[in-house]
Amino acid sequence: MTDILGPLMFVGALLLIFTGYPVAFSLAGTGLLFAVIGGALGEFDWILFSALPNRTFGIMSNYVLLAIPFFILMGTILQRSGLAEDLLETFGILFGRLRGGLAIGVILVGTLLAAATGVVGATVVSMGMISLPIMLRYGYSPALSTGVIAASGTLGQVIPPSVVLIVLGDQLGVSVGNLFLGSLVPGLALSSMYLLYVVVVAIFQPKSAPALHDEMLDISKAQLALRVFKVMLPPLALILIVLGSIFAGIATPTEAGAMGVIGALVLAALNRRLTLKTLFQALDATVELTTMVIVLLLGATLFSLVFRGVGGDAAVEHLLTNLPGGVVSFLLFVNLLVFFLGFFLDYFEIVFIIVPLMAPIALNFGFDLVWFGVMLGVNLQTSFLTPPFGFSLFYLRGVAPPDIPTTSIYRGVIPFICIQSIGLLLLILFPQIVTWASVG
Repeated sequence: MTDILGPLMFVGALLLIFTGYPVAFSLAGTGLLFAVIGGALGEFDWILFSALPNRTFGIMSNYVLLAIPFFILMGTILQRSGLAEDLLETFGILFGRLRGGLAIGVILVGTLLAAATGVVGATVVSMGMISLPIMLRYGYSPALSTGVIAASGTLGQVIPPSVVLIVLGDQLGVSVGNLFLGSLVPGLALSSMYLLYVVVVAIFQPKSAPALHDEMLDISKAQLALRVFKVMLPPLALILIVLGSIFAGIATPTEAGAMGVIGALVLAALNRRLTLKTLFQALDATVELTTMVIVLLLGATLFSLVFRGVGGDAAVEHLLTNLPGGVVSFLLFVNLLVFFLGFFLDYFEIVFIIVPLMAPIALNFGFDLVWFGVMLGVNLQTSFLTPPFGFSLFYLRGVAPPDIPTTSIYRGVIPFICIQSIGLLLLILFPQIVTWASVG
């Protein structure tokens, strides 16, 4: 009976989640229900619940998780200080003379915002509100325009400082700093592949990505150089301070996040955009998202405690370690499962459900858990783009003009999902893309 309870519990939790019930309560409720069932059948020992208070206290006192509100607050302050607007306007002028130049500018801004803020939703909304009307006005294809904006906004999932990588580091039990360092090359490689795709489209379908006329870019080279310097210097300095201090071993991710908040406040003040309203809005968004993550983690903790108590972890390990094909089958199964769940669930929910089950098996297969975490991060990035419930699609749909059909947005992201899949395959075939950075 033990072999059945674990899989039934997992399926039951997914079914409850798919009904639309909040994930944290679905996990906790499923855990309590199967604790009762397992206890009645003699398959669950109630004494295991005595570990729950210690686990809860461990979550609330986890120093690594403290980095989450810091990075969220830093990113939210920067977004509300007009960083995205300044960058998009400047890069539009800088690359507008080239075919595909506006799309190139959006991708580069998305990359910079990913490294400076890591907030996907705000990035997509900002770029959708500012760049999308301009791109459409000057003849860009609706599919290309929406695809570029949605995909570029998701780079914050992989390029550090990513909140997802912080949660993955906690769940995998590996250094968040090593995850940040290991994900840097894959994130920048994805950005480069986006750029290459835009260049190819601009060459073979020039009507889909036309250049702007010179009269639309009436600014001298000296003025443009000064503007680029003034707009680029603040975010690059902040990136250097935050990521540089982590990579150099000077600060932990939590300490670097705290420094990032101070830096974001200084930049907002220098731009004369730091108001009490802005600060309270940033704090409100930070509290809301952080609370969601912690409540999810508490629900997942109860679920995993009961799941292990009824022998579910042993059943899953036995199933996956005995798949025909061994390591290859395991990687295929994990990636397909994460990709499929990305159609319906938020990335945090996927991390808290899947990673505790898969991490021990990955370790038994001899995988580097830093590489495994980055691989999951790249795969989770696609969850923002996969129809029908990709969050980037919802964000963009909310700010896109009414005459842009949802089907155009879906068509626009398909090439970028394919690009991400190619990037994921390269990451699996050449793990050195990540492991070169391992420092322990």
